[in-house]
Amino acid sequence: MNREKLISELKDHKDKKWDIVVIGGGATGLGIAVDAFTRGYDTLLLEQSDFAKATSSRSTKLVHGGVRYLAQGDILLVTEALHERGWMLKNAPHLTANQEFVIPVYTLWDVILYSVGLKFYDLLAGRLSLGRSYFIGKTKTIARLPLLKSEGLKGGIVYHDGQFDDSRMAVAMAHSCAANGSIVLNYFKVASLLKDENGAITGVKAVDMESGSEYSIMSNLVINATGVFADEIHRMDDPASKPTIKPSQGVHIVLDRSFLQSDSAIMIPKTDDGRVLFAIPWYGKVVAGTTDTPLDTITMEPKALDEEIDFILRTAGKYLTRKPSRTDVQCIYAGLRPLAANPDNPQSTKEVSRRHKITLSPSGLLSIVGGKWTSYRRMAEETIDRGIKAGMLPAARCRTKNFPFYHNATLLKDDRLKIYGDRAWEIEKMITGNPSSGKLLHPGLPYTKAEVIWICRNEMPGKLEDVLARRTRALLLDARASLEIAHGVAEIMAAELGHDGKWVEEQTADYKKLTENYL
Repeated sequence: MNREKLISELKDHKDKKWDIVVIGGGATGLGIAVDAFTRGYDTLLLEQSDFAKATSSRSTKLVHGGVRYLAQGDILLVTEALHERGWMLKNAPHLTANQEFVIPVYTLWDVILYSVGLKFYDLLAGRLSLGRSYFIGKTKTIARLPLLKSEGLKGGIVYHDGQFDDSRMAVAMAHSCAANGSIVLNYFKVASLLKDENGAITGVKAVDMESGSEYSIMSNLVINATGVFADEIHRMDDPASKPTIKPSQGVHIVLDRSFLQSDSAIMIPKTDDGRVLFAIPWYGKVVAGTTDTPLDTITMEPKALDEEIDFILRTAGKYLTRKPSRTDVQCIYAGLRPLAANPDNPQSTKEVSRRHKITLSPSGLLSIVGGKWTSYRRMAEETIDRGIKAGMLPAARCRTKNFPFYHNATLLKDDRLKIYGDRAWEIEKMITGNPSSGKLLHPGLPYTKAEVIWICRNEMPGKLEDVLARRTRALLLDARASLEIAHGVAEIMAAELGHDGKWVEEQTADYKKLTENYL
């Protein structure tokens, strides 16, 4: 992907009427763009910040059906998500993995309850199952989870779900769009909706946030896929529109692997606030979370509350022999869930369905709110189908169930394939030509100068944050370590992207300020 080239293409087609303009470059918007181009529609996607900047890069890193939703009786939601889990692992094997989980059980009733529940979970997955669930005794449970408290332990229920790298998945989706003739642009903000004399939407007016240039873009269909910011677009369409989003904050902490010492993840089904808690091995660290805190304010950079951090640490400490403390936390990250809710019937976010909602306004704005990463493909399919049903698009069938984001890659010795897919050989070639570029940028992080250079040339980073937070996962793996390499990475970026020393200092300062929310 090359941003200048894509903008040049947009300029060359300034009088073009697109089939679809997608507003929003998170999981939902990118999923819609992939669905759209695979059906043959001319597609343009615009994101006001960076791809997956908000919610879509701050997940629990799971591709899952949702065991908790099964307990709530939402069988349809779980069934759909389990099937989508299977397609996602099949289509992006370089960014996903089959993750073993263990639920520690301390009463005979829990042994029965979770054994039966997870057998049903397996059944709902059907032929896309990742592995059967089963009970193991106390000895085998401790063997799998050596730091689990053993007092009163009856055993564990083993089951399987998916794990992935969320922001790298988003970048893979954006790259597929660009490689197949679509235009996807980050730092391109939709300022208003264009309408004809009858009030029907005919396109968007957008601004390139880097150059300040304005564009009037015509389209047969405009899709609002902006997550927690969906109501901003709704108000562009109708200033009197009611809120459709009930945001809930989910917080995670990242700990050193020594707190788990296992390749198995832990799922705690009972916590003080009614949510489950996960402790998951991820890139050599442990991600623990999540919380569910209703919020009234929607921001691009939500901040974890002290009580949320304390809740995770306290709950983890109840089950682990080594209790984590504040000083052990290597990163704290918070994300807002764009829960679809009825504004006329407010209720606890734990009771608001995670199911997505698709609406079509009288002016023709097609919006999708809610949903979850795992179901992105189905959400996209249903959104495009709604546009076809409304007569805004010519009929074409969905083709994404078997659309791979990975082609003919050979496993590399350092497993860089698991991050960059089948283009990882290009990074390996750079390192072979210049071995010094293969040295780690920091002993505590698995990234090299060659990767930063390759990212600059192929993945459209606009800011230092884009590289350290989303193209690599340095910020989430160790916020302090990422801060130590920030200036050096900014210098590499400046050399590649044509920026000066002032840009390096500004980006480093901005990144330092950003990391305050993650420490």
